[in-house]
Amino acid sequence: MVRTELREHIFKMLFQIEFNKQEDMPEHIRLYFDSIPHAKEKDREYIQKKYDAVVEKVPQIDRLLNEKAKGWKTARMNKVDLTILRLASYEILWDDDIPTSVAINEAVELAKRFSGEDGPAFVNGVLAKMAE
Repeated sequence: MVRTELREHIFKMLFQIEFNKQEDMPEHIRLYFDSIPHAKEKDREYIQKKYDAVVEKVPQIDRLLNEKAKGWKTARMNKVDLTILRLASYEILWDDDIPTSVAINEAVELAKRFSGEDGPAFVNGVLAKMAE
């Protein structure tokens, strides 16, 4: 899989944490992996590792998002946009393999695909502040 496809799978798995209890997530992840039988073992490992890394940082990421997103708190954000922002924020702040510009561009592309009309601009604006 290419990184864009891997990122989309990570996004979809992260989205689930908004609607499921943390203790139920291993089963949801197993079921999710069952839905992508074409994924190679190295792809599954990459997805799992990045998912785990982002989930571990969610409290810290959310604090930063609450500071950077003027007039918006994470509790009020669209859950799709919030998930995209969490993933991209992790990539910007902690993933040395992903250049900031790539993280922002990929997040905007996810927003174009999965969010509403205003999602891409919102995501781009918040991430630009995060990258400062």
